[in-house]
Amino acid sequence: MKSKWLLISLLAIGACSQKMNDKKLSLLSTPVAHRDTTKDNYFGTSIADPYRWLENDTAPEVIQWVVDQNKATNHYLDQIEIRKELRKRLTEIWNYAKYSAPFKEGDFYYFYKNDGLQNQSVLYRTKDLKNTNEAELFLDPNKFSDDGTVSLASLAFSKDHQFAAVGIARSGSDWNELFVMDVNTKNKTSDKIEWVKFSGASWFGNGFFYSRYDEPVEGKAFSNQNEYMKIYYHILGSNQKEDILIYEDKSHPLRYFNAGLTEDERFLFINISEGTSGSEILVKDNSPAIKFIAKENTNGFHLLCKGFNNNYSVVGNDGDQILVLTDLDAPKYKLVSIDPNNTSPQFWKTIIPEGKDLLEGVVTAGKGQLIASYLVDASTRLKHFTNKGELVKEIELPGIGTASTGGCKTDEHTIAYNYISFTEPSKIKFYDLNSQKQEDWMSNRTYAFNPDDFETKQVFYPSKDGTKIPMFVMHKKGLKLDGTNPTLLYGYGGFNISLTPSFSVSRILFMEQGGVYAIANLRGGGEYGEDWHKAGMLEKKQNVFDDFIAAAEYLVKEKYTSSEHLAIHGGSNGGLLVGACMTQRPELFKVAIPAVGVLDMLRYHKFTIGWGWAVEYGSSEQKDQFDYLIKYSPLHNVKAGVKYPATLIMTADHDDRVVPAHSFKFAATLQENPIPVDQPILIRIDSKAGHGAGKPTTKLIEDATDMYGFILFHTK
Repeated sequence: MKSKWLLISLLAIGACSQKMNDKKLSLLSTPVAHRDTTKDNYFGTSIADPYRWLENDTAPEVIQWVVDQNKATNHYLDQIEIRKELRKRLTEIWNYAKYSAPFKEGDFYYFYKNDGLQNQSVLYRTKDLKNTNEAELFLDPNKFSDDGTVSLASLAFSKDHQFAAVGIARSGSDWNELFVMDVNTKNKTSDKIEWVKFSGASWFGNGFFYSRYDEPVEGKAFSNQNEYMKIYYHILGSNQKEDILIYEDKSHPLRYFNAGLTEDERFLFINISEGTSGSEILVKDNSPAIKFIAKENTNGFHLLCKGFNNNYSVVGNDGDQILVLTDLDAPKYKLVSIDPNNTSPQFWKTIIPEGKDLLEGVVTAGKGQLIASYLVDASTRLKHFTNKGELVKEIELPGIGTASTGGCKTDEHTIAYNYISFTEPSKIKFYDLNSQKQEDWMSNRTYAFNPDDFETKQVFYPSKDGTKIPMFVMHKKGLKLDGTNPTLLYGYGGFNISLTPSFSVSRILFMEQGGVYAIANLRGGGEYGEDWHKAGMLEKKQNVFDDFIAAAEYLVKEKYTSSEHLAIHGGSNGGLLVGACMTQRPELFKVAIPAVGVLDMLRYHKFTIGWGWAVEYGSSEQKDQFDYLIKYSPLHNVKAGVKYPATLIMTADHDDRVVPAHSFKFAATLQENPIPVDQPILIRIDSKAGHGAGKPTTKLIEDATDMYGFILFHTK
């Protein structure tokens, strides 16, 4: 689909001048968005929605609204001279070889590599990991498009390793297409699957299972609500129209369904969820082997784990017993073994019990082995267990960071994992399950910066109610704490997502400029288990904003920065975080960057898959939940006469996760206020981009250049 906007579209508001380094910036005056009389009645309360028309992102007047603002804001951003320096330096330090941890399929080890500035990473394969210079190129997503905006979304190999199902996403959309490759010839087959969302392929027999929605209404693919997900089985060589419907639920249109199998293909699962929290699992025993499970359609499934008050995920199986990771009666999670013929929780056997630290995940590794990942104050610990729950060894990691592994098959005895810290790119290591020894892989990379120039510390500060919140703070060594350092505070705080150490090239750029970067581990995340998550969801969402505001106050109190030098940033749910905090405490921040944010809390559930977030936020269609949503919804808490921080709202035209209407309406509402000369309001609407996944390197550099240029101009 062609982009609705051919250029990066930006909205500038008001007319003002800025001065930095003796250079004045000017903003061109732009038309104010027109208000209409749209109103909604919520339980006797009338709520105006004057920019409802901006929700129709394909309407000519909306497209024109975006285009009209583009010239004015580009005019502003182009005058920030530091952007030229930032772009050049960012390109230099971005340009290093990046590798993924290898994984084995058949006779080959596969790994992703990016030479440095390639838009998309390339998939290679080799039989000898010690001689990767002769690795064979297997799949290059850069050939899918001229501009790198088509990305690899999923990859699954058939059991016999003769075929691979490849999922691609265009322009960052959540919609995926699947095609099949012959692994030996690397040629495409005739198979093509469309309108897949939140699903890859699960191979079984001569085909695979996948989940999809019905084809959307033309012109509304990126905005209309997605309903009635279904699971299909596709037989190789057939047309998608012939695919066999495996599972649907006509009585519950707002549920997700995904099929998966254990490695030995004995058990077929259907994972069901009503949103982003809570799940249910159905199971079907494929033993004795049958030719085509698809012929049985929905018959034969029975309940393994009852939903939806708790979370369950299948780890694998140990013969006829199924291993499940769950928070049932264990908010920090435990691993249990379930007999599929006797599924009542009272008969479950605990393999790895709940402990004092969060059991974040478990993967099967070789025959009869398990690797468990724990979080200790938002940093990873890896432990090696037998499948009976006996601790073999805690795997030594290089330091405080994040380690991730995908496990290994039953006929392997080594497992690869990625280790990453805030100030150094990933290190890849192999752990031998037999000898319990480790070795490095691809450890001789060089960078255009010195990781030793920077330091990271973890601090704990009190939130409004006294809860201790952890925060990572990083900067150049020898930083003077005099309250004048440009500082960027980042947060998320939701959906059970943990902010653990990760590496960012643009973060290095910011710290080279004397910046302090802070990441707060707010309630609502998953850092300390389900209790921590629940303390920041639904009616307790204000805790998240209080935690973030307290983080800012701590940074000011400890003289890392001051309000005149402090910026805040967050994306998606983090965009909501920034929007709520800048409207609740506008005087505390100099700059706000709400990116792809959920900003209209009364109507978010009406678009694409927004309904899935109601378990996290609540819904305006329920009186008690409307009462607390209206109190913090950023769109509805912009007040006349208030001086808001210099704001750069960031969104994208193909974002079908959090539709751009959220950002459009928030920008238009902020535009109603007179704009102070020193704090402009901008919106940056990227073209041929989505919520963030799969974005090409060229666009990532453009994003960072504009964002950090804007931040540094206003905070230095």
